[in-house]
Amino acid sequence: MQFTESITTSGTPLAQYILGDTIGEGTFGKVKLGKHIATGEQVAVKILEKGKIITPADFERVSREIRILQSLRRSPHVIQLFEIMETPWEVFMVMEYASGGELFDYIVDNGKVSESEACKFIRQIVSGACSLHRANVVHRDLKPENLLLDQDGNIRIADFGLSNFFQPGQALRTACGSPCYAPPEMVAGLPYDPPKCDVWSVGVILYAMICGQLPFEDQHTPTLYKKILNGAFKAPKRSKTSREVRRLISRMLTPDPNERPTFEELRRTDSFLRGLFASPIVDPASSRLLLPPGTPIDQCGVRGCRLCEFAQRHGARVNPLKVRRNNFVARDDFFREILSSMSAFYPSWILSGSLGTAQSTA
Repeated sequence: MQFTESITTSGTPLAQYILGDTIGEGTFGKVKLGKHIATGEQVAVKILEKGKIITPADFERVSREIRILQSLRRSPHVIQLFEIMETPWEVFMVMEYASGGELFDYIVDNGKVSESEACKFIRQIVSGACSLHRANVVHRDLKPENLLLDQDGNIRIADFGLSNFFQPGQALRTACGSPCYAPPEMVAGLPYDPPKCDVWSVGVILYAMICGQLPFEDQHTPTLYKKILNGAFKAPKRSKTSREVRRLISRMLTPDPNERPTFEELRRTDSFLRGLFASPIVDPASSRLLLPPGTPIDQCGVRGCRLCEFAQRHGARVNPLKVRRNNFVARDDFFREILSSMSAFYPSWILSGSLGTAQSTA
């Protein structure tokens, strides 16, 4: 497709779209707000600069993200890719625009989320994640920053930069994502069952929504990893949470992946996901309206955790989720090096090597 005008100037037409303000930036380019000329529909246009896609690994990452988004068209609660355009210098990915902003901002603004609202969000997240897994896609970076809200306050799973395809029964090895949301088997450097990896991350998200903080947090990185390996977190207060939500959190945050249920199993058996729970009395002030349309979002796949950036920006203001560390380095032996002196703290399910013989790939 030919372009006759520069696409870097705000308001210039891109084929049948008009580009507006920049709403996000990433490793390979930026995201601009766009509008379809004929219908007036708002879209997010991800602009990838070919000059920044240098190495074979860069090319594989970009092409894989595109293939994954194409495979997830019409999947519920997943950000949609409408079309792809290309010039000699850029690649344009025209995507659904989620005007409600990030779930991260919603949790930070509210401190925590009521159980009824958390039930709505978690059911939508699980529905979207089930669609991924049925398409043999694992996200590997599920966290509040990568969960967007549309204009009606419904979840859209976004940012597939660390996602990958998998084959049922075949383990992956690459350690990636944000440490506080990573499962014990990934932290231990073991091959991991891809769907079970996402289940753990969603358990962390549910805990953060209900409690207003993360279940695993420590300034000392080895101590953080030991907490994750042992599933050592403070259970939500009985007086403020229902038995059903506490049980779901416990099931999702089961350290042994062989004992951790899949999303499909949870959908069939869990009372909270089915909406069958007795919600405790909550402060009405804790349940506020969704973020207004137009809240800036970032769909570029930046690997730095925004929770850390939030704490730095606001100084004395306490970050309710308390995350202060960067994302994983994607190296197979990364955690084995860091945790080599910690083998005495490994739980029995790791020492048994039950996952060590699994067929694995990246």
